[in-house]
Amino acid sequence: MAHADVILPTEPVRSLPVVRKIGPADLRDALARGLDDFRAMPTHVIFLSLIYPLIGIALGRAMFGYDLVPLLYPLAAGFPLIGPFAAIGLYELSRRREQGLDTSWKHAFDILHSPSLWAIAALGFLLLVIFAVWLAVANAIYAANFPDEQPIPPLEFFRRVLTTPEGHNLILVGNAVGFLFAVLAFVLSVVSFPLLLDRHVGVAAAIVTSIRAVLRNPGTMVLWAAFVAGLLALGSLPFFLGLAVVVPVLGHSTWHLYRKLIEPDPGPRPQFQPRTKGRRYAADFPVALFMPTAPAPEGGGEERR
Repeated sequence: MAHADVILPTEPVRSLPVVRKIGPADLRDALARGLDDFRAMPTHVIFLSLIYPLIGIALGRAMFGYDLVPLLYPLAAGFPLIGPFAAIGLYELSRRREQGLDTSWKHAFDILHSPSLWAIAALGFLLLVIFAVWLAVANAIYAANFPDEQPIPPLEFFRRVLTTPEGHNLILVGNAVGFLFAVLAFVLSVVSFPLLLDRHVGVAAAIVTSIRAVLRNPGTMVLWAAFVAGLLALGSLPFFLGLAVVVPVLGHSTWHLYRKLIEPDPGPRPQFQPRTKGRRYAADFPVALFMPTAPAPEGGGEERR
């Protein structure tokens, strides 16, 4: 079995990346490039992205089965909170295609060899926490407006939400609070995951860079956020099935948006050197267990970045 080991750099980069100023034309170009990636790699991205809507379908069925209908909308609205983490494998495929490397779907899991793996996991966990808190807050808002509500069929629930003062208040307050959660997740992660994938930086540096990118391009990033939210909302109907197309297109586009927002790093990129185990025969056992394996040949590594 082959193993991939990080060769360099061994420590996270200390300096913060340079953030560029971009405009709406850059958004259109990033989306066009993302769509081109999707067309070039449809089998791979659909395979990966089916995981995302299948989770939504399972959760949706569970909620209907246990009369948790009030959380169905918060669940759908909250999916964009974890979208950047769910799409990280797509960033890797776009990166490889950009460099002319093999784009087999298995390479989406190359992030497991990233020197920033723990930072990626930490940021992903943060988004999951934000998602969980949002669901808890949404449930509390529902309970405050319908304190004595018993489990009811979905159609009756929707009727009460759309035709009663309590339902109207639920819609207004719920969407306002959900908007704040969405803004928080977007600002923290819009370029954080591509940056962690592209360079060996810490999670704090990635978050700060993401915030700086939004602050330097407020109008453009608001436009991008609205576009992403609209497509994800459409992709969530019915039962998140459209996300099998929307998620990969947006994932690839986000990688190209990152390329436009962040200046390339002139320094060295992390390099991965595969180490293959040498042949061992039964006659060598158990001595072979304590002997070093043959080193990998020179020049076998892939320039990661």
